[in-house]
Amino acid sequence: MSTDDESFHPLGNEWEGELESMLDDTEYDSQLGMDMARDAMRVTNGELSEAEFHEKYHDDVMEEFGEDERPTKEAYEAAQEETKGTVSRMLDKFDGDGEQTRRETMKKMGVGAAAVGVGAWGTVDDGPEASVAEGGHGGGHGSSTETHEKPDTQWGMTIDLERCDGCLTCMQACKQENDLDAGVNWMYVMAWEDRNHTSPEGGQGLVDSGTYTDFNMGSDFNMLVRPCQHCTDAPCEKVCPTTARHTRDKDGIVLTDYDVCIGCRYCQVACPYGVNYFQWDEPEVAYDDIDGLESPEDPDQITHAEYEHGTRWVDSRAPRGVMSKCTFCPTMQDGKQGEEKVGTTACESACPPNAIQFGDVNDEKSDSYQHREHPVKSRAIAHLSGDHVSSGRYVPDPETVNSTLSDGGDLQSAIEALDAAGEDDTFDVEVLSMMKAIDIISERLEPEGNANTTLLQSQQTLLESLDAIEEYVDLESDEALETLRLADGSEQEARFTLQQYVGESSAFNLLDDIGTNPNVTYLGAEPGTNAYQVDGPTKYEDVGLLDKRQEKLDEETVGRIDGVSL
Repeated sequence: MSTDDESFHPLGNEWEGELESMLDDTEYDSQLGMDMARDAMRVTNGELSEAEFHEKYHDDVMEEFGEDERPTKEAYEAAQEETKGTVSRMLDKFDGDGEQTRRETMKKMGVGAAAVGVGAWGTVDDGPEASVAEGGHGGGHGSSTETHEKPDTQWGMTIDLERCDGCLTCMQACKQENDLDAGVNWMYVMAWEDRNHTSPEGGQGLVDSGTYTDFNMGSDFNMLVRPCQHCTDAPCEKVCPTTARHTRDKDGIVLTDYDVCIGCRYCQVACPYGVNYFQWDEPEVAYDDIDGLESPEDPDQITHAEYEHGTRWVDSRAPRGVMSKCTFCPTMQDGKQGEEKVGTTACESACPPNAIQFGDVNDEKSDSYQHREHPVKSRAIAHLSGDHVSSGRYVPDPETVNSTLSDGGDLQSAIEALDAAGEDDTFDVEVLSMMKAIDIISERLEPEGNANTTLLQSQQTLLESLDAIEEYVDLESDEALETLRLADGSEQEARFTLQQYVGESSAFNLLDDIGTNPNVTYLGAEPGTNAYQVDGPTKYEDVGLLDKRQEKLDEETVGRIDGVSL
């Protein structure tokens, strides 16, 4: 479970020590926070039941906080009756002599990407390090023995690390959408190396993914994109005494109620992924200036802030003295920014190489599910569709096909005619080969009625064009299949051709073996336990971002700038 036998925390002994030091400088019981975090991970790992965990700490939590609404099933149901606290008592405690001590603590824990060794999330490799994660598949299947009722909808992501070019646009979009302070990054894009994977000395390169090398799959860097994992069985939720940290029943998003959060920071200790932030100072963006707080068209429609259950403030930047993290853009999922935004996030929409696929991981038609379960096909669709067509190639629409081709034409003549119709864009045998391969392995699911089914919509558009071409040209003949490099036209051959085109990649979850059931799945190279962060293709400061909050607070934090494996 840990990279260090003496540490319970997956991020290692040094990280655990810094967390404990941070708690020592708060007004709350640091040992209670550490013990609860340790046992919360025992719960997710199946070593302790929810009921045992609640009973073990109930008296201590009541003594420390005067309430205990931790979400066992019974406690969470009770919390839904809107037990509501206030952040004011936390803010009151900031005044006076304790201010400077806590300010120094916050500087010390201004978490950044370099603060965590990438190898802490890695899987076992050929080295002596202990394994802390094994490749999983979609949504996670940890070892927790508790029975959790899964929502019909579970928002999540599939992130193709081999498409990520490290441009940091997703981080910029997240900062803008949520009005985050400099250095408060709710997601991180990191380049890394380990003993089996190296990165270039500098600059961005193209990946040779096989036969068709001009279809860029990202960069030569090994990338890792780390938002909150929105775990189905989240340890951070288990240690929260007020239910400020909670999972929405309707869609599985893990959120923080800013009005209820008292800033005890126990969730920061219990998170295996290091994604939580404490808002020390007054936010740079005032509450009244939060972007999109009220819709000008409809003043009653709140697009950020206080809206869940009518009262809970769970979105955008946190107020002073409160914890925050990635939220999966709940105002979008709730239709507060228009129905067209349901099933999308700011980071996904902004990603130029289309590396992030967000959606309902329980829905076989969603982008996240399709990309997770059919990565080779989905990569090819993304390459050939819309703004992501590679190398000036294009797919002719049915109208272009019908106005260009005539009955009785041969394959080569049809390709040449459609290529000429594209003017400056190219249509060639490789594009048609991919279209036909996609057709062979597709179930032709209808995308209508589902949020974020852009991959299936793009697939449908591609196949409509293919159907139009096949009205004029026989693509089923042995000669045509040979020209298209599809051999006997079987699914096996189609998959092999697509793999040559876009490469083949395995799926994995970060720390999947500890039972948190993360709802972010990755495609691509998985870091080993000896992995460490390196400079990526884009510097944070070049795009107006800060890598670490402590750069804003003028003090160093845990970890070294040159990268460290914990």
